[in-house]
Amino acid sequence: MIEDNIYDNYTIGFSDEYTKYPKAYIIPINTKREVHLTPTNDLEKINTSQIEDKFQDINFILYIGTYKNTPCIIINHNSTDDDYIPLIKTYETNREIYPILARGVLVSDWYKSHQYCGACGSKTIIDEKDMMLKCPECGQMHYSRIAPAIIVAINNNGKLLMARHSYYTKIRYALIAGFMEAGENIEEAVQREVHEEVGIDIKNIKYIKSQSWPYPNSLMIGFTADYAGGKITVDNDEILEARWFKPDEIEIPESDISISSYLISKFIEDHT
Repeated sequence: MIEDNIYDNYTIGFSDEYTKYPKAYIIPINTKREVHLTPTNDLEKINTSQIEDKFQDINFILYIGTYKNTPCIIINHNSTDDDYIPLIKTYETNREIYPILARGVLVSDWYKSHQYCGACGSKTIIDEKDMMLKCPECGQMHYSRIAPAIIVAINNNGKLLMARHSYYTKIRYALIAGFMEAGENIEEAVQREVHEEVGIDIKNIKYIKSQSWPYPNSLMIGFTADYAGGKITVDNDEILEARWFKPDEIEIPESDISISSYLISKFIEDHT
């Protein structure tokens, strides 16, 4: 997973004014959330006055701040070109630019779905100060949408709990994870998700680290915990099977993009 701080190279900004930059990085995004890179898998840099000649069927164009001290622009348009690639694939082709690409896709998603107020239906406008869309009619404020979710590596005397999910096709077994509910804190979410999915109790819940997960708009919050009691019981709907794995039995994910991979690798390291 990405360990570098996105703000080492990026400064937040937000505006729909974009025609004044002689050189700017651009992130073209199509309606499938795919991005376009140069033939060398890098960001393209152009004069922003060329954007509307270079790209057709544009939905919106936004300045999202500076990347490496250069203005950065996202261009959302209706492209069917074959050379656009899914965001997740850019992690393997160019990890250095993956965080800014993810930022661009997330901002594009949010802006596209909040151009009209969900409270009264009026057209929203960009706030003069904050990175926020506001309604000029009812005053409703629309900040970027983030769905927090937990993921936990559960230890039972050197064995790791992993489950087979009905909706996973590429990963055979995975850690327990799930979205937070209204009114609960993150530790309560960990306990609830574990009990709902596999029926056991846990203790010694410890926060490890977090990760932006733009698939589509989550913040993954990683934990470890210890088994406290109970019998594994699955619902045969979302979870088809769950069991304890010794370190040498664990299947390590092919990609290290996710915090899941980090937690699994850390468990194996600590228990081998």
